[in-house]
Amino acid sequence: SKRVCSLRKQRILKHGWLDVEIRITKTLYVVLLLQAFPGNSNADTVVQYKLKQPVIARYLRLIPLDWNPTGRIGLRLEIYGCQYTSDVANFDGSSSLIYRLSVRPSWSEMEVISLKFKTLKNSGTLLHAEGQRDHSLTLVLEKGKLLLYHQQAKCISVKPQLSSSFLLVSLGSLLDDQHWHHVKLERLSTHLNLTVDKNTQQAHVPAELSHWDIHQLSLGAVQSHGLQKPILSNRNFHGCLENLLYNDLNLLYLAKKNNHQVSAGNVTFSCAEPVSVSATFTDAHSFLQLPGLTTWSSGVVSVALQFRTWNKAGLLLTFDLPQQEVMVWLYLSEARLRLQISGGGRAQLDLSAGSGLNDGQWHSVELNSREDQLSITVDKDEGATAHVSIPLPLTADSHQECRNPFRVFQGCMRLLTLDNQPVDLIKVQQRLLGNYSHLQIDMCGIIDRCSPSHCEHGGRCTQSWSTFHCNCSNSGYRGATCHSSTYEQSCEAYKHKGNTSGHYYIDVDGSGPIQPQLIYCDMTEDRTWMVIQHNNTELTPVHSSPERSQHSAHFDYAAGEEQLAAIVSQSEHCEQELSYHCRKSRLLNTPEGAPFSWWLGGPAPGQVQTYWGGALPDSRQCACGLQDNCLDSNHYCNCDADYDQWTNDSGLLTHKETLPVRSLVLGDIQRPGSEAAYRVGPLRCHGDKNFWNAAFFDKETSYLHFPTFHGELNADISFLFKTPSSSGVFLENLGIKDFIRIELSSSSEVVFSFDVGNGPLEVQVETHVPLNDNRWHSVRAERNVKEASLRVDKFPAATQEAPADGHIHLQLNSQLFIGGTASRQKGFLGCIRSLQLNGVTLDLEERAKITPGVRPGCPGHCSSYGSLCQNQGRCVERASGFSCDCGQSAYTGSFCHEEVSASFMSTTSITYTLKEPYELSRNSSALPSSIYSDTTLRGENISLGFRTSQSPALLLYISSFYREYLALLINQHELPLLHCLSVSLLSTCFAFTFTVVTYIIFQIDQDAREDFNLTSDVEFNNIKSLILGRVQESDELEAELAGLASLGFTGCLSGVRFNSISPLKAALLHPDSPVIVTGPLVQSSCGSSSPADPYAAETTHSLSGTRNRLSQPLVNAIRSDSALIGGLIAVVIFVTVSALAIMARFICSRKETYRTQEVKAAQPEDGHEFPFSSQVDCESAPSQNQKEYFI
Repeated sequence: SKRVCSLRKQRILKHGWLDVEIRITKTLYVVLLLQAFPGNSNADTVVQYKLKQPVIARYLRLIPLDWNPTGRIGLRLEIYGCQYTSDVANFDGSSSLIYRLSVRPSWSEMEVISLKFKTLKNSGTLLHAEGQRDHSLTLVLEKGKLLLYHQQAKCISVKPQLSSSFLLVSLGSLLDDQHWHHVKLERLSTHLNLTVDKNTQQAHVPAELSHWDIHQLSLGAVQSHGLQKPILSNRNFHGCLENLLYNDLNLLYLAKKNNHQVSAGNVTFSCAEPVSVSATFTDAHSFLQLPGLTTWSSGVVSVALQFRTWNKAGLLLTFDLPQQEVMVWLYLSEARLRLQISGGGRAQLDLSAGSGLNDGQWHSVELNSREDQLSITVDKDEGATAHVSIPLPLTADSHQECRNPFRVFQGCMRLLTLDNQPVDLIKVQQRLLGNYSHLQIDMCGIIDRCSPSHCEHGGRCTQSWSTFHCNCSNSGYRGATCHSSTYEQSCEAYKHKGNTSGHYYIDVDGSGPIQPQLIYCDMTEDRTWMVIQHNNTELTPVHSSPERSQHSAHFDYAAGEEQLAAIVSQSEHCEQELSYHCRKSRLLNTPEGAPFSWWLGGPAPGQVQTYWGGALPDSRQCACGLQDNCLDSNHYCNCDADYDQWTNDSGLLTHKETLPVRSLVLGDIQRPGSEAAYRVGPLRCHGDKNFWNAAFFDKETSYLHFPTFHGELNADISFLFKTPSSSGVFLENLGIKDFIRIELSSSSEVVFSFDVGNGPLEVQVETHVPLNDNRWHSVRAERNVKEASLRVDKFPAATQEAPADGHIHLQLNSQLFIGGTASRQKGFLGCIRSLQLNGVTLDLEERAKITPGVRPGCPGHCSSYGSLCQNQGRCVERASGFSCDCGQSAYTGSFCHEEVSASFMSTTSITYTLKEPYELSRNSSALPSSIYSDTTLRGENISLGFRTSQSPALLLYISSFYREYLALLINQHELPLLHCLSVSLLSTCFAFTFTVVTYIIFQIDQDAREDFNLTSDVEFNNIKSLILGRVQESDELEAELAGLASLGFTGCLSGVRFNSISPLKAALLHPDSPVIVTGPLVQSSCGSSSPADPYAAETTHSLSGTRNRLSQPLVNAIRSDSALIGGLIAVVIFVTVSALAIMARFICSRKETYRTQEVKAAQPEDGHEFPFSSQVDCESAPSQNQKEYFI
């Protein structure tokens, strides 16, 4: 390589506009557009240009842009190099150079060692730096990579042990290519920097090296000195070094001058250039054909070569043995070397040797065939020899036609010998020997696509000759380069996917560098809390001790420092409980004195805080001081009163700048009689500012602009949008030629387009549903060096592979436009929310506040998220998001999904009382229409779940002021039976008609549902109360039903709902409601728990506006004190019961077995008016497995 500083051109007629393309390796082309160089305008003038920066290059390529249209073409170019000092030394594997510091230098914060090297060997020790206390740094070349080790001696008791080594950093790849590579090692006070060529990696300095000095430097070879053993034994460096500098001191120059501090052994101060011609097999059409030797006709064959490749399979060579009439194949399969000898159309022998031969390193192969033996040897010189021998001759039926049944070889070969005679590949290149095609001679074009690795977040990189693959298993990330996180960024995001409370992995910065963390999400309230635990959240006592003046506690959080800082930053609110319980133990002292106690809080390492929970920062107060209700008005904390009685100062720390609490120091604990206890609760945060950050674009010409997006190698963009428009640009960022854009091209298509220098590419996702429905839709686009992908909602992602070996860097330089373009065309109308680029959320709301035509925020979330509110829960819009109102639901929880259950004893009774009659008439307009319609119900919707072994049993009883009632029962067969009964229509003005048709719809579990038409008036007037469990007053009931009601209900009830009334939920959660509870009532999860018997049949039943097959007769009896009305009703009852009994018998004949229990159908002759057992004896009821029903 040469350093070019200036160009001189002459004899270019008119103008010769030139660009310079610099090829820095034999296979990698990098275009450096310096400038256009105008040439001379006559035949004699010389034009000279000095480059602003020197260029190190192997080749210069001239691209003429314009020639004299009338003159002849001519060019003369002179290139001038800069003054360059080069001191080189050759190391032959037995050479060494040692530099000893005669005077111990004063310690400095920085030491620098730099050098250049080139070699054909893939392993060897480059540098060994020794210091005091038996510590050293060793830089070795191992398998083409540079590794930096820290060595130290171990001592057990007083006996020193051999040193142990620790790898600090690994960098580079394929460095055994006989090209110069620049290495720089910097030791700073806190870290080490290792630079190879232009790539730098940083490693933290071990504590032992923080004040470490170099006493001796060894180059090329390391001898054992006491406890220090070489990292690579018997592996000295073989190659050339140039300009070896230690803190600007040229050690090679000192060695040449025979400086007494430098001793050189077997070092020559020149660089020998070994001749090594390689050939690269680039593709499926590459081959090299060489003539066989005359000795092969007798069966004596000797072939040797070296190869390197990334592929697991490929044919290395093949030849035939005429004497044996067989074909020999030497090939790679599963990264092992295999030898196959075939003849007569069948495989006669198949041997394998070696393993892992696709590691990109040079491997040697020797194949020798004699008259009576054939042998193969792999890596003979590497000490890991695989040797296989087989006897000859082999019998064959016929000669096989030459063909290649294996995959082609892609890789490099060198040092090819036939019968110990080297093959001159230069003659092959000149077509003087053999034949070849698609072969690159005099170079090895292997590229390490995994160094540096494009796999992010710990993804493991593997490669073949033409591509690489990232294994993202167990990394928490996905995609071609493990770029995109598989987890959500907050508990808020998990909640709005329909999840409930639990532990979730949270990736606070998405595709950013912060790793995911397992965090508990509390979703039991309207707010979603992220709860970060630490190592001590319990109340911890502290006892007095005269030996110590302070007690300190440090808190280690489950999340790392980066996660903590990001969680606190992106949350709307954070809090942490801080409590101090005291007895003769002061807390903060008087405002004038120094505080006895304090705590550290805020970003690591934390700052001293002297206020307590419930007070303001820097106030040196507790909550009672802020509220002016401390025990002693002279102090601002209860504990500072120093009373000989227990008291406390407790409260919440809510200022995010001081959270989390990292450590706590308590000072007044040494006095006799002092007692104290403290508690630091977990860090709790709610509200994701990023998730709801939105902007509304109300004009097509409006847009937001942000700084240039930097996503050169990996770019991911995600956001949500809703719009009534069928087209519009979401995002655009331009460069000189490169660009990136995401747009809604039609009402059902999103397009992601970009250009990184290979020409525009597009990725499209077309949905089968319209996207301009003014509902939220999600978009996620990603572009990396391998592919581009686009996903819309949950539709399949579309991908577009990147061109092979094309440009990979996305270079943008303009502003990033959101909701429009720089030309103000194709603007977006609607809302964009939660816009993130490479894990960083853009603050749309803040920018929208100062931008005309754009408004911060975007309402209307219930249209998209309202379906998350379950069980009659109602979606309520909020400024940021939504909530579920469970007031009309029998369930509770953030999504009205948590069942409200209770265990009932036989004496338990819940009575939900409705309004009195005079209140009904006076305030009927204020009553819920779902319950009252002109104080008369024409339809009821009852649902509940139960679990019991009691049969028969009364589940629900509803009474009316007009002595009407409705009862829901279980008969002796454990199947639910509905009784819709009306007794005594006392009102003489009651409008009674037989033409009113009422549908009673009954459903059990998920079975089919059934309708029953009752041609009688069953209007339910003025409900008085709803009763669960035991009925205290049963005078209005029949004797048999009254006896059953007095026994109560034993078991579990859950999710009880009558129209919009939830009596069980009111009794358990809203004691201020008009509900009366008598007897024991225990809230439990019995409604959702599994049965005690794991084999018991458990089913779910429901009664709603759906159909089902009924397994038992349905009875509707209407009774009145009027004889005439009673007679008419009796006739109706008789006809109805008879019809339903016949129907029930038919249905029951088709009813399938009910899980594990056989259900017997009721016989017509047993169809009493109340078809439950008159012998109401729960104790004598048959013992059967409990079943769960939802009605």
